[in-house]
Amino acid sequence: MAASRTRHLCSVTAALALTVAGPATAASAAAGSAAPGGLREVLFVGNNWDGTADVIESSGDFAKVGRIDVVPDKDARMAEINADPIKWIYFQAIRNSVGEGHDQFADDMYATPDGRSVVVSRPSFADVVSIDLASGRVNWRFPVSGYRADHMAVSPDGARVAVSASTANTVHVLDIGTGRQLGSFPTGDKPHENIFTKDGKYIWNMSIGDVNTALDDPGWDWTKGDRRITVVDATTYKQVKVIDMRQRLDAFGLRNFSDAVRPAVFSADESKLYFQVSFFNGFLEYDLATDKITRMKTLPKNPATSEDRTTWVNDSRHHGISMNPEGTKLCVAGTMDDYATVVDRASLQEGPLVSTSKPYWATVSGDGRDCIVSESGADQVTAIDFATGRKVTSVPVGDHPQRVRLGRVPADWTGPNGG
Repeated sequence: MAASRTRHLCSVTAALALTVAGPATAASAAAGSAAPGGLREVLFVGNNWDGTADVIESSGDFAKVGRIDVVPDKDARMAEINADPIKWIYFQAIRNSVGEGHDQFADDMYATPDGRSVVVSRPSFADVVSIDLASGRVNWRFPVSGYRADHMAVSPDGARVAVSASTANTVHVLDIGTGRQLGSFPTGDKPHENIFTKDGKYIWNMSIGDVNTALDDPGWDWTKGDRRITVVDATTYKQVKVIDMRQRLDAFGLRNFSDAVRPAVFSADESKLYFQVSFFNGFLEYDLATDKITRMKTLPKNPATSEDRTTWVNDSRHHGISMNPEGTKLCVAGTMDDYATVVDRASLQEGPLVSTSKPYWATVSGDGRDCIVSESGADQVTAIDFATGRKVTSVPVGDHPQRVRLGRVPADWTGPNGG
């Protein structure tokens, strides 16, 4: 764990100023694991350093269903990178900064509605690919602008996927079936989390700025870049509004807080946004109607966690937040504090602190009963009961699990070619 908490910087990192991997919204929970059309509901777990995705049951015992290689074209991609000095520099910078000494091959993923493919963003390869679940082969590949792909979001109908191109300050929106670009839009510095509103009309993008510099003292916060929420029309991809949390934080008396919005989740009626910011052990509540931060929740610190901000991975302290389907409980991943906890939304009282190793993401089980946390430091995912706040079970997965997403696969699927 000590090694995983040390920022590895190469000489080009400051110039390249890449963004963090690792953020974001709650998966919408479907009731039960049954799915229409001969499909079964599962959870896809992206093992970022492995370049694999484990597929597990979406509820119950979360048993393993199969595994996917998300870099079947690795040799071809590496040949391209090695032939291009600029691509090679960025590849090395990703490895030695946000990758903590490892390549980043599986940041985010979503299954297609028909359960035939899974779409994956691959930071080190600066692309998005569609992998055929039956054969394990690449259906299509979309190279993003710039040199790094990051968080994605899928539209409510499952037809479109939005991906952050973090070094190009751009979000691409793709047809999930063909990989054809439908549109794109500019963002602040280092776009990160993306969220479609539940009606599919808008996309919210959060830019987090430069998280790989050592200028982490609040007095140097202004050096981190243009961090803002960009809201666009999901049909025209034209900007609807920009929300600068700096102004809202200052108005709430939080002048020393970072305005880099990290993982976030809407309330069910989308009247409130609950979000994390860099360096903070907790989250904030933002009211959309009044355009104000209305509440703040500070969560406990782990006494064993260093107070040296430069040792926190990519400016994160807590990274990962989700909400149960009833909208009564929040689940928070206390990344650098090595715990996860369920918080009552009305009172903001936290439940038991469930010991976890560098939890990087929080989502919701298929039946909506459990919070699912990826333990990137222990290579497992852990289920926590929303009702009691207690641990249910842990399931081993691959190296450095990050994003966990609900999806569907054929009912008899056990892996590509039956593997």
